[in-house]
Amino acid sequence: MGDATVRTSERPPERPEEDVPRPVGDGTRRRGLLRRLRTPHRPRLWFEVLLVAVSYWTYSQVRNAVPEQRAAALRNADWIWRVEHLFGLDVEDTVNHAVNSVTWLVVGMNYYYATLHFVVTLGVLVWLFRSHPGRYAATRLVLFATTAVALLGYYLYPLAPPRLMRGGGFVDTVLVHRTWGSMASGDLKSMSNQYAAMPSMHIGWSVWCGLTIFALASVPWVRVLGLLYPVATLVVIVATANHFWLDAVGGLLCLAFGYTVTSLWYGTLPYALPRPAPGRRREWLPTKA
Repeated sequence: MGDATVRTSERPPERPEEDVPRPVGDGTRRRGLLRRLRTPHRPRLWFEVLLVAVSYWTYSQVRNAVPEQRAAALRNADWIWRVEHLFGLDVEDTVNHAVNSVTWLVVGMNYYYATLHFVVTLGVLVWLFRSHPGRYAATRLVLFATTAVALLGYYLYPLAPPRLMRGGGFVDTVLVHRTWGSMASGDLKSMSNQYAAMPSMHIGWSVWCGLTIFALASVPWVRVLGLLYPVATLVVIVATANHFWLDAVGGLLCLAFGYTVTSLWYGTLPYALPRPAPGRRREWLPTKA
């Protein structure tokens, strides 16, 4: 018998499973994109200025484009006033007339209502951008989500402010004292929706400012001022007859929605993001892998 040669087919050694390259699918790309979007980063100045400007312009256009349903707005105002009266919570007229009797006080409140709503909110955004860039995007998202959901309130629940109620006896302090600045009264009223009182973004924005200052400021008296600002704003919007106090409740509900959206997106509240290490002047930023 001849020598038999037994041949076996040689196979290349198998590579460990983890070494086998895997194609990157759309799911992986999407997860990576979401991870980058949710990671705090240093904001770009030009982008933030453009974003705030475009967002506020869009908000103003949509808010003022909501049909001014005068009849429905007046009915809703009468209903709110009756409910407050039923429970003995109808304090708006008392505050309105008391403040109106002190000229210097009511004029100051008129200017407060017309200006600080924008000045303080923009000031807090600038402060966040400069001093807390790692928390800026998340905190800004709270404000934007709050404002966006408020537009639904203006559309679904038109509401006349107390100063426009029929037979309510309220004093329109801007008209009486000829104060400049309010787009809700006087010569500028045609530029603003007069029946978008619910919810009150004066309260939504001021509480956002107050909580942000209280959570992130390091100087104690500044933190106290942060908490007093929304309280003063509540007094002003009621004293000038621009809102019922229940409009403030609507503003708080919108703000709660804004914080909920932000918490779901980032997994935590913006103020709970990592703080800077002791002795470091710069805000915490994520390190690159």
